[in-house]
Amino acid sequence: MADHKQKITADEVGYVAKLARLALSDNEAKGFTDILNDILAYMDKLSEIDTADIEPMTHAIPNTNVMRDDIVVPSEDPAGIIGNAPDTKGTLLRVPKVIE
Repeated sequence: MADHKQKITADEVGYVAKLARLALSDNEAKGFTDILNDILAYMDKLSEIDTADIEPMTHAIPNTNVMRDDIVVPSEDPAGIIGNAPDTKGTLLRVPKVIE
């Protein structure tokens, strides 16, 4: 582990592992504690960066929608669609019962 202040303890790692129903040995708990402390220390390092002039973004690279424009078009005639069904009741389709 790097020489930084501990942000998470082995007890906390054990507690989270228990919640996740994971059985960790003492060595595994210590290893995960070290790894998580390194990650949290790196997050602190990232927090030191001045981002005041950085525009918020949703992606690291420009992203454009490649979908077609949503254009409203007339729907099919409901009577024509219902007319193709084998069993109807008014404008509803009747289907066999599948749940008892």
